[in-house]
Amino acid sequence: MTGPLASQSWRPSLRAITGGFLLLIGAACSSGDGVGPSSESALPADSTAAPTDSTATPADSTLAPPSDSTVIAPDPSLPAPPDSLGINGVTIGTFSQPGIVFGTFNLENTLLSSVHTGSLRAGTTTSGFLQVLPGVKAKGARLIIKLTGGNADKVKNADGTFSLTKWKALLDTYKSSTGSFAPYIADGTIIAHYLIDEPNMAHRWGGKQVPQATIEAMAKYSKQIFPKMLTVVRVVPTWLASAPVTYTYLDAGWGQYTAVKGDVTRWVTTEVNAAKSKGLGLVVSLNVLNGGNGSSNIRGSESGKYSMSATELRTYGSALLNQSYSCAFYQWQYNSSYFGRSDIKTAMGELSAKARVHSKTSCRQ
Repeated sequence: MTGPLASQSWRPSLRAITGGFLLLIGAACSSGDGVGPSSESALPADSTAAPTDSTATPADSTLAPPSDSTVIAPDPSLPAPPDSLGINGVTIGTFSQPGIVFGTFNLENTLLSSVHTGSLRAGTTTSGFLQVLPGVKAKGARLIIKLTGGNADKVKNADGTFSLTKWKALLDTYKSSTGSFAPYIADGTIIAHYLIDEPNMAHRWGGKQVPQATIEAMAKYSKQIFPKMLTVVRVVPTWLASAPVTYTYLDAGWGQYTAVKGDVTRWVTTEVNAAKSKGLGLVVSLNVLNGGNGSSNIRGSESGKYSMSATELRTYGSALLNQSYSCAFYQWQYNSSYFGRSDIKTAMGELSAKARVHSKTSCRQ
């Protein structure tokens, strides 16, 4: 999955043939979700209330956003959920995961298990990541990491548009410590580098989309520092394919499904075909907190939005995991009230089992 770049010449031809803690999924425009937060700042941790099977909103609003310089420390008041839905019903402490990752945004190391096998972390320092990576590896889990932090303002010009110069400067801070990441890249603990969130959302970037050519330039710069680390961008492949760009250094796009996008099988098939047309891998995802169709009666974290029901999780998640082309499965985002519901835990256990038997598809195609 993370093989070296032997030279810069073979990748174009191949493609022609074929610390802060949390990143946020923004509100949609064009190919976006139409649900979820509209900023990339860090979100508060979960409240300490015991999870119930009520229809109350799963609010997470008790803590101020943390600094972006280190990885957020675990909230000691949050117990790890029981792992009764592990392999053959047995809780497993340390293991090496088969299949593809069943990951969740904002999932602390203490919550990684034989069901929840990965997370997504953002930070701006090597030391911050090194607080987290050993524990992830010890559990046989996997991470997608964002090396330039979770605060989008750090990579914006004064007018709010994206600054490639500022983005590169943040990445430059890792040049002297690439060796610290190397073992985790080599053994698959680190799946990929998350370059940027929703570059297609003009309103998030000073009224201007971040061009597809700039995304490829970001991927190229990332590979100059971390040649063996894969690169992903959180935007649908149909958008990436809408520009005449040959993706030599970008490895994968990201498709997050919500009920407003219509038939899930048709939607994911379209995104798979777009990814294939550009020689890109595909991370699939669900907005479980705000992407439901309302049938759950579980109010989402945003007004007028609903969390997905257990039936929706099974239906949408199975459709995404039935695609052999999917190289990772993610959910936005961890919430103790929602994830603690017995019906949701059961559905997630079933989906995790599907991810575990999924073909070991690489995000590099």
